[in-house]
Amino acid sequence: MPDQTGPDKTGIDQIPVLYSFRRCPYAIRARLAIRYSKLRVELREVDLKNKPAQLLLASPKGTVPVLVCQNKTVIDESLDIMSWALEHNDPQNWLVNSEHAKTDPLILQNDTLFKVNLDHYKYADRFPELPAHSYRQQGEIFLKQLEQRLSKQAFLTGNSASLTDIAIFPFIRQFAYVDMHWFETSPYPELRNWLARWLESELFLSIMHKHLYWQAESKEHKKPIIF
Repeated sequence: MPDQTGPDKTGIDQIPVLYSFRRCPYAIRARLAIRYSKLRVELREVDLKNKPAQLLLASPKGTVPVLVCQNKTVIDESLDIMSWALEHNDPQNWLVNSEHAKTDPLILQNDTLFKVNLDHYKYADRFPELPAHSYRQQGEIFLKQLEQRLSKQAFLTGNSASLTDIAIFPFIRQFAYVDMHWFETSPYPELRNWLARWLESELFLSIMHKHLYWQAESKEHKKPIIF
């Protein structure tokens, strides 16, 4: 497997390209894994309302994140990008400390039922069948599971961080930010502490810098952003 961390002696095209959107939870967890693994990629922040042709050519479904590898292989699922990164370099054994990303029942629940409830809660005006607090209560079923785990251990799969934590953290962040006052007074103190640790971590802060939207013809992007 090519060394993704070595110097790009033959130019920028010789390192992977990551199409991302700063606030997207799927893109956040992909960037977290890449930064943690100390891999070098060219970061392209995209405008989801005006998607660049290069993104759509790489992945016609047009969602982020999308990773275009050195050999032009395209990885367009966030969990696959996370696994790709950790398989290259996993200094704190995040993979060992968790189940396989695509079979981890906690991640599966996060990415399916909880994500649906999160979207309904965040965009309750689009789903007028129920009031926002009803969608929040449905999401709380998952929060209670996380609270129970964190009442017994520091992280979701034990006393060490794992891929499971960073796969789920961006979605809990988004859920909390819908109504931060409610979250700060909710009966989930251990979950709040866990979320705060990730929000305040150097790792998270390092991947949340704002960048201009990438455009192939833009003069601002003559010098690529090396992430």
